[in-house]
Amino acid sequence: MAAAPSRREAVWAAATRAMVALEGTFAAVSAWQRDRGRLRVVVNVGELAPDEEEFPESETYPVHDFPEIAEFRHDTWSGGGEANAWVETAEAAPDEEGPHCHSRVAALRRRGRGCCVVAPIVLHGRAWGELYVARRAGLRVFGRQDADFAAVLASVTAVGIAQTEQLEVARRLAFTDPLTGLANRRAVDVRLDEALTQHRDSGAVVSLVVSDVNGLKRVNDTRGHAVGDRLLERFGCVLSLCGAMLPGALVARLGGDEFCLLAVGPPADDVVAVARELCRRAAELDLGEGVACGVASTGDPIGTVRSARRLFRLADAAQYRAKAARSPVPVVAGRGGPDDPVLRLVDREAPGDGVERRRFRR
Repeated sequence: MAAAPSRREAVWAAATRAMVALEGTFAAVSAWQRDRGRLRVVVNVGELAPDEEEFPESETYPVHDFPEIAEFRHDTWSGGGEANAWVETAEAAPDEEGPHCHSRVAALRRRGRGCCVVAPIVLHGRAWGELYVARRAGLRVFGRQDADFAAVLASVTAVGIAQTEQLEVARRLAFTDPLTGLANRRAVDVRLDEALTQHRDSGAVVSLVVSDVNGLKRVNDTRGHAVGDRLLERFGCVLSLCGAMLPGALVARLGGDEFCLLAVGPPADDVVAVARELCRRAAELDLGEGVACGVASTGDPIGTVRSARRLFRLADAAQYRAKAARSPVPVVAGRGGPDDPVLRLVDREAPGDGVERRRFRR
C-alpha cells in the first residue's frame, strides 16, 4: 500500500492542479500564522520569479499588507457567508475603489504577471490560508467565473489539507508516548533499524542509553499514581534537555519506568558524558530516587552489532548492573575490562529471537 502523502506533498499537488485547472502560469498556497501575524508561503509552482523558491523556507508577508484575508472578508464568511474569491490585476490604479490589495498589485507588476485570483482556504470555519493563481502579463485576465471556480478549488484544497493534518496527527500519536510527549518504543525500533543500516554502510557510531527511574513504585504506593506520573513527566523533561546536547538524538519512553536515548554519529565518550549529566540531574529531582542508567555504543569494544536486539540487550544489561549496584553514574557496556560483566551476562544469556529483554530483570 502506498504511503499517504505528507501535507507538503498534498499542498504542492493542490497548487499544481489549481494552476492547470485555471489555466494559470503560477500558483501558490500560503498559510496564515495567526500567532505571528503573517502569511507564510508553503509552496510556489509554475513560472517562478528570481526571488521565489518552490518550497521557501522564509517567504512571509505581514497580514496587514493583505488585510482581506484577516479583516472584512474573513468577517463575512466566518459568520456563515461564502468564502468568495476575488481577482486582482496589474492595471489596478492606486486610487481605484474596490477590494484591491495594492501590495498584490505591486507584486504582480514586479514579477511580470498580469493578474491573479485569490481564494481563502477555510478549515473548520476559520481561515487557514489562501490559494493564489496568477497569469503572466499579456494573457487573458481572470473573470468572475474564474473566481467562482477558484473558490471551489480552495474548498477542495481545504478538504485535502484537513485529511493530511488528521493523518499527521495519527502518525504523531502512533509514535508518541501520551504521558510524556516523548517518542515511544515503536519510534525507537524504527529509528534504531535505520541507524544500524547507517552503521553497516558508513560506520556511523550508534549509541543507546537505557534508563530506569528509581523509586517509582514507592511514589505510586505512598503518594498515588498521579504523583508517579508527575515523576515520569519530570524525568522525561530532564531526558529531553540532556538529549538536546547530542545533535539529532531521539529520546523516548519505552514503557513503565523505562526510558531511552538513541544517538547516531556522536562519539561514544560524548554519549557517556550526557548519560552522566542525566544521572546527575535525575538525582536532583524532588521525587523518586534518581535513575539507573546503562549505555551501549558501537564506538566501544562490544563486538559486532548485527541487530537492534543485541544493542538493546547490552544497554539493558548495563542498566541492570547499574540498578543492582545503585550506581550514581552510568554503567557502560564494553568498558569493564577484558572480562566485562555486561558482555559476559549478555553472551551467557544469549536469548533467542522470542525472548524479551525483561529476562535480564531476575
